[in-house]
Amino acid sequence: MEDEMLAQPGMKWFMVRTLIFVLCLSAAHSLFAYQGGQFTLPPSGPGQVQPPPAAGHPLTFEERADIFMARKSYDDAVEYYKRALKQTRFANPIVWNKLGIAYQQLQDYAAARSAYNKAVQRQKDYTEPMNNIGTTYFMQKRYGKSVKYYLKAIKLSPESASYHLNLGTSYMQMKRYKESVDEYRTALSLDPNIFSQRSAFGTTMEARGADPEYYFYLGKVFASLGRAEDAVRSLRRALEDGFKDRKRILDDPDFMKISQNPAYVELMNNPPVGIKD
Repeated sequence: MEDEMLAQPGMKWFMVRTLIFVLCLSAAHSLFAYQGGQFTLPPSGPGQVQPPPAAGHPLTFEERADIFMARKSYDDAVEYYKRALKQTRFANPIVWNKLGIAYQQLQDYAAARSAYNKAVQRQKDYTEPMNNIGTTYFMQKRYGKSVKYYLKAIKLSPESASYHLNLGTSYMQMKRYKESVDEYRTALSLDPNIFSQRSAFGTTMEARGADPEYYFYLGKVFASLGRAEDAVRSLRRALEDGFKDRKRILDDPDFMKISQNPAYVELMNNPPVGIKD
């Protein structure tokens, strides 16, 4: 994996089986968290929450598959999602999206993309599988392709903080720092807690060790929004991971906005010693 990627202080720039993956509940209503990418899994439909079955109610194939997903029995989930689709003559976009997520958990990205595409074909404005297709490409380090699908999802759902976060992460991997910062800023403007809550959303990303440049730019985003505490925390992590350009920090217009903050002043006066791997 390339040098940059996403992680936030206290949440190891997560990803491939941690945080990511892939991939959120319609930006806030998803059921399962996936390790290894960013994905979306609505329980029954965009913006809808499926009630638990009534006492004595036999479980549907979809409900059984959901249980297997929760248990991380992904092969079984695939089998029951297929049965559920057969019952509906393969017409349910929600189940196609869930099937894609199950395949993605199995790291069968081609099968996942096929299922996600089936979901979009059946519901043209269904943005979750568009986002999820992006995550499959992201996991394969095909960042340009991932950007294409994140942009499609954002065009239809511009208020989704998770989609902007995912797009920013791909830009970061591509070293397109300005675009990445802009997307992170947008994500935080839409949801101030997006970084701390993304694991609950099911949003995950693959990370690969310390990345001081990433934390420097993340600190810039927080500083530009006046979130001095978060900015200092990110900047401290950048310094610990080996960021050495002190002048670049001091001259940066975003960090100048918090230059009088006591924690920032203390950090600049007593920077941490870089932690070696």
